[in-house]
Amino acid sequence: MKVLHVIQRYYPYIGGAEQVFFEIGARLARDGASVTVYTTNAWDLERFWRADKRAIQLENETLDRVYIQRFPIEYLPFSALAFPAIKRGMALVAALSNNSLPLLFRMARYVPYVPALNDALATTAERFDLAHTANISLDSSVVATYRFAQRTKIPFVITPFLHLGESDDETVVRFYTLPHQIEMLRRADAVIVMTEREGNALRERGVAPEKIHRIGAGVEPTEILGGDGARFRQARNLSAPIITFIGTAAYDKGTAHLVEAMQKVWQTRDATLILAGAQLSDFEKFFATQPPEVQTRVRRLGFINAHEKRDLLAATDIFVMPSRTDSFGIVYLEAWLYDKPVIGARAGGVPEVIDDGQNGFLVKFGDTDAIAARILELLEHRALAERLGRHGHQKVLREMTWARQYGKVRELYQALTRRPTRA
Repeated sequence: MKVLHVIQRYYPYIGGAEQVFFEIGARLARDGASVTVYTTNAWDLERFWRADKRAIQLENETLDRVYIQRFPIEYLPFSALAFPAIKRGMALVAALSNNSLPLLFRMARYVPYVPALNDALATTAERFDLAHTANISLDSSVVATYRFAQRTKIPFVITPFLHLGESDDETVVRFYTLPHQIEMLRRADAVIVMTEREGNALRERGVAPEKIHRIGAGVEPTEILGGDGARFRQARNLSAPIITFIGTAAYDKGTAHLVEAMQKVWQTRDATLILAGAQLSDFEKFFATQPPEVQTRVRRLGFINAHEKRDLLAATDIFVMPSRTDSFGIVYLEAWLYDKPVIGARAGGVPEVIDDGQNGFLVKFGDTDAIAARILELLEHRALAERLGRHGHQKVLREMTWARQYGKVRELYQALTRRPTRA
């Protein structure tokens, strides 16, 4: 089997979507498949629209038997303003026009603008048996992969990583369910979703139920376990309880809400807040406005490597990521492997990952009082924290390892490639 994966970012940057494709690709290659990844040179998320953000060196390489080809992002004039303007413009076109598909497909080319990747997919003579792409809101490479699969008459698979946001608020989900995005999902041979809620949202928008495959994500325990919490604390001279956030620091991730909640916690309890991961410019501006006594109690580590992440998870007392833009949330699983209680928001796919009151807590997105109350409850009731963390650990081993999840993806690929060539 010869497989093409098209994803906007890839190793060495590892976020949730990147981790999913890394694991699937490496395991397919170990099973004898030929796997090629087309990706960009973006490291920071903002690199998609800002040339001053971090990038990965443009070098093609083979890693774990997977061939990786990187393409440069290019920029329209005033791209930092043009990119969000185009995204908002697409939503406006969809709202105002009953025949918006042609214009939306043309606009999609620029979010982000990666003409070399588009041209490669439009002209390559290399034959693949299946093409699989992801992240429906970063439209350009998804559209290019869709057209490539049509041109070469091979199965087309999408993992949209739909961000559904809050059930009573369309602010987030409207950018993931524009008409051209739904049209590609309807025409796909298979759509892999993380949760039942994501699948239901697509069925409600006309995607055929038989095309939707709920697989979810997972972790490989041997790659996550082995951290040394004492080493982490000693290296940073920490003795207070550690509240940890790992992810991109941003408003929609609930990072600012967590900082504000910690100010309520600090009124009665000592604790250190650790933020690990990239930080969007808006969060950096927010943090710069915080008083010195807040800034000194927050450790911002930036991107950390796998070794540091393991030590941090081992040292953590409570993991908190009250996000409304997570279709799953692999990092909750990683915290559970270390028997840590977790707190997430009642938004996106998270309520199907965290069982409220059984292995963690769910709060309303943006409710800083609720976040603070749950943190204090877990700090004050260690037996409760240990029980929630232990139940989470058991859930991961029972349902959410890559050995289990990968088998479902492989079976789907095999079923699709055994079908007759599409007309």
